[in-house]
Amino acid sequence: MELHTGHHWVVQILGMNVNMDTIIMTWIVGILVIIVSLAATRKRSLVPSGMQNAMEMVVTALLAQFKETLGPKYSQVVSILLTMFLFILFSNELGLLPTNHLLASPTNDLNTTVALALVSSAMVHVIALKNQGVKKHFKHFFQPFAPFVIINVLEEFTKPLTLAFRLFGNILAGEILLEVLYFLVPAGVPIVWLIFSLFIGLIQAFIFTILTTSYLAPSFQGGH
Repeated sequence: MELHTGHHWVVQILGMNVNMDTIIMTWIVGILVIIVSLAATRKRSLVPSGMQNAMEMVVTALLAQFKETLGPKYSQVVSILLTMFLFILFSNELGLLPTNHLLASPTNDLNTTVALALVSSAMVHVIALKNQGVKKHFKHFFQPFAPFVIINVLEEFTKPLTLAFRLFGNILAGEILLEVLYFLVPAGVPIVWLIFSLFIGLIQAFIFTILTTSYLAPSFQGGH
């Protein structure tokens, strides 16, 4: 048995290896997010139903988490966080469709998860600089004592790494196991695991977004 999950269509562009399947799937996910968002908001009504109802349930639950964690200024990042959640959710679920390896999750590529984690990390510092100023933001690296600057700086590198590898590892492992199950037990068990994997994809999108929110929380406060 040869596993297809984790293999990529690699093309050299300007001397760099580019995973073209990841690029294509990323664009597909982006288009799907736009289509679903427009469909859910196209004919809004006071009594929501169908896609509008599902979208409102998700958005309302996330907004409650953002407001509780970030406080009244959460609107500064709410659009980015919601977009991030929807992108990761669609990315996670797309690779689970039984398309004989034609579709793959962009999040089973470490390049995608690292990019998402770096955006998350950059957002933390941008918001902190906006709310606290340069002096106050960089002062926290030397707290509670100056020698702690080494630990605090290292922490800024480990946060995005853990975010990236957690998402990548969970999605890749889930797709590999699903492929193995399809080979060993063509019916029955794969369907059960597929349903479970869909739930895991939702949970992983939620975890990534909430962890990003928790990392952002000190940026909205007086200090870290």
